[in-house]
Amino acid sequence: MNFTEDEPHSPGGEWNFDTHRRFLAREAPGPPEPGGAWDIARAFVRDYEFSDPDRVRAVYDGREELLGRNMLLEGRFYGLRFDMGVRVTVVIDETREGDRRVWGWGYETLEGHLERGRMTYEVVKDMGSGAVEFVITGFSQDDPALDPVLRLGWRLFGRPTQLGFYRRCGARMYELVRARLADGCGATGERRHDGLLLAPSDARPGPFERFALRIDHPSSGHER
Repeated sequence: MNFTEDEPHSPGGEWNFDTHRRFLAREAPGPPEPGGAWDIARAFVRDYEFSDPDRVRAVYDGREELLGRNMLLEGRFYGLRFDMGVRVTVVIDETREGDRRVWGWGYETLEGHLERGRMTYEVVKDMGSGAVEFVITGFSQDDPALDPVLRLGWRLFGRPTQLGFYRRCGARMYELVRARLADGCGATGERRHDGLLLAPSDARPGPFERFALRIDHPSSGHER
C-alpha cells in the first residue's frame, strides 16, 4: 500500500472523506429476494460492472479470490491513460444495525497510483422498508510523489473528476439494475482465455485509442 493506517486521521492531512448513495429499487420488506434488486446489484458490484468505462476500467484475474485480489485500474482522462494498481483488502457480508443487509468490498491503493486511500463499494438493503441502495465510501488524497506537472493537473481537475465518477457509477448501477429487473438485460463479466477479466465487460476501445498517451508510472512521469 502507498499509505499507512494512521495517516488519513493525522492532524493537518489533506484527505478527502466521501460518501455517495444511490437508490436502486425497492423490494418487499425482509431479507433480500432471490433474483431481486439486491441480488442483482451484488453481482454487479462483485464484478466491478458499475464503473463508468469512460473514466475507469479494470483488469484482474478472475481465478483469484476476491479478498486479496490485485487489480490494475486504467484511469482515463480525455487522451491520457493512467495505470493504477489496487488490492482488495476487505469483503463485507453482514447485517448491520439490526435491519440493514450489506454486501460489498473495498480496495486500497498501491505504489504508483495517482492517489492514496481506500474505496469501499456496498449494496445495502433496509429490510424494514425494502429500499436497496448502492453506497460508495472512501478517503483519498493525491500522491505526494506526483511530479509537478501531474500534481498541477490533479489540483485543477482531480477532485471534480473524482466526484463526477462517483455520480456516474451510481447512475450506471441504477440503469444496470433496472434493465436486469425489466427484461434480464445488463452487463455480465466475460472471461478471457487466460483467465483475465476486463471490467466493465461492455468497455470497448474508442476510435482514437491508439493516439492516447499512457502514463505508466505517475510518480515519475514516465510516458509511452
